[in-house]
Amino acid sequence: MLTAEENELICRVGPGTPMGDVMRRYWHPLLISDELPEPDCPAIRARLLGEQLVAFRDTNGNVGLVADSCPHRGASLFFGINQECGLMCIYHGWKFDVNGDCVDMPSDLPGSNFKDKVHLTAYPTVESAGVIWAYMGPKEHQPPPPNFVFNNLPTDHV
Repeated sequence: MLTAEENELICRVGPGTPMGDVMRRYWHPLLISDELPEPDCPAIRARLLGEQLVAFRDTNGNVGLVADSCPHRGASLFFGINQECGLMCIYHGWKFDVNGDCVDMPSDLPGSNFKDKVHLTAYPTVESAGVIWAYMGPKEHQPPPPNFVFNNLPTDHV
């Protein structure tokens, strides 16, 4: 039987935990693609490995998976506006792309490059067989996306 400490060690998967570090080295199924049915559709909340995240599909159809809190004032990006290739925070209008880069900051002074210094935690995603997969580990350890037999089947067969 496990001790309470051993149980904590193997059950907690949040950032910075031993099991969380291990689990982040793999791709995880996050959503069914139909949950983000079209470009610029409303963002949805997701919780994966102890992190509150927001998933959205940008104008070009790319899926973004980012931290739920805007780095400016901590407002939830779930309530943001998904348009023109980015998710815009409803608080002050900072907009982030699928890579977590700040692409618009309405309050920034002309000629300023402050927005280029602002970044939101973002994770890579891939879509395969109607499933959106996410990788949350270090880039240098990122394995190839999953290639299961069902990845080659039509979406309506999965």
